[in-house]
Amino acid sequence: MSIPLSALELSSGIKAGKFNVSEVVGECIEKIEKNQFNAFITVSKEKALTQAKEIQSRISKGEALSPLAGIPIALKDNISTKGILTSCASKTLINHGSQRGYIPVFNATIVEKIEQAGMIIIGKCNMDEFAISGAGVCGPVPGDGSAAAVAGGEVPLALGSDTGGNIRQSCSLYGLTGIKPSYGAVSRHGLVAYASSLDQIGPIGMNIDDCAALLAIISGPDSMDSTCTLEKPFDFSEKQGLEGLKIGFSYNNSEQKHAVLAAGKEFEKAGAELTELEMPWMDFIIPAFNIIASAEASSNLSRFDGLKFGHRSTEGKNLFDVYRLSRSEGFGIEVKKTIMLGSFVLSSGYYDTYYRKAMQVRSLIKDAYMRFFKNYDMILSPVTDSFNMGVSLAGLPAISLPLGFQLIGNAFSEQKLVNAARVYQSRTDHHKGVKA
Repeated sequence: MSIPLSALELSSGIKAGKFNVSEVVGECIEKIEKNQFNAFITVSKEKALTQAKEIQSRISKGEALSPLAGIPIALKDNISTKGILTSCASKTLINHGSQRGYIPVFNATIVEKIEQAGMIIIGKCNMDEFAISGAGVCGPVPGDGSAAAVAGGEVPLALGSDTGGNIRQSCSLYGLTGIKPSYGAVSRHGLVAYASSLDQIGPIGMNIDDCAALLAIISGPDSMDSTCTLEKPFDFSEKQGLEGLKIGFSYNNSEQKHAVLAAGKEFEKAGAELTELEMPWMDFIIPAFNIIASAEASSNLSRFDGLKFGHRSTEGKNLFDVYRLSRSEGFGIEVKKTIMLGSFVLSSGYYDTYYRKAMQVRSLIKDAYMRFFKNYDMILSPVTDSFNMGVSLAGLPAISLPLGFQLIGNAFSEQKLVNAARVYQSRTDHHKGVKA
């Protein structure tokens, strides 16, 4: 059996009796166990095969499930899964020596949603430690393990997290499609926080239709997350053309210009109007992001103290030593740097100089984007740090498409972005075929 690249096609084939869920899951596990890409930290083989039988039985009985029922999915290892190791690729939370890793007693809200939709969690993917930077304890993987797993044909779909561009950069690297949703569109309950005002969970797949179908499942309100403000899940069933759509585009250098203009030509052929934008404030985005993200990370990671869960040093002679040594031994160098920077910018005498000013810059950046969206439906840009981080600071949605560009929209304008991405992919074939 050969698994189709499209998750929607595969699910349709399962419902039509062309594929068996257990066989699909078994083939994915077989590919994962070859470990060609170092994409996984944990593989939930037995649980996945058990769930596969249950879902196949429900489908065979004619039970109405989601368009992605029967599809195996991988999760980034910073998403809480009940009974399954959740390590964030850190010694602090992973199995180490005689110490047992962190096994959550609850599921993230998005885990509950995808299981209710009949999808099967096949494992947890490798990542930068705590999604910050630097290789985690399980070794390096180009980009992100969730994207590597999809690009390598190990799973049809995956969920990642995007704080300053991780989903989009990884998808750009592998030639995949990924969606960073609007802040507040997807519940963060159960996502191990890096920077709480920036983090968002989003889908990674081979094409926009698969990603949109997954986003429709995981989006919507959640009583466990007060920042999740979307009143109901997205519905991407309606398809529209691009006639009269106004797209502004921008780039940083001549190399990016080529990719952006090449994509822009396809949108123009489909009826959209393109205008070049000037963004003189782009130089302020990276420093503002780094200050805010590190400040929030220093606060969020303070919970890992060696007492409640995770790695505890055996060398501590008193409470202070336990705190200090557990964190020193458990965190990698890049995480330590981030914590120290965050603690510095929040400290007395420096809070106003750095953190408060960064928050003021963030407000100005958000206002600048809002002015653009009074005249344009979306922005076409390269997938680079300054554009990625600006989107996150403003809480906007963005779709990364193959060839290194993204579409950025106003808050909760995912429908427009998905429509534009669909039109682009209907006119090109860059999203077809495994890229790894």
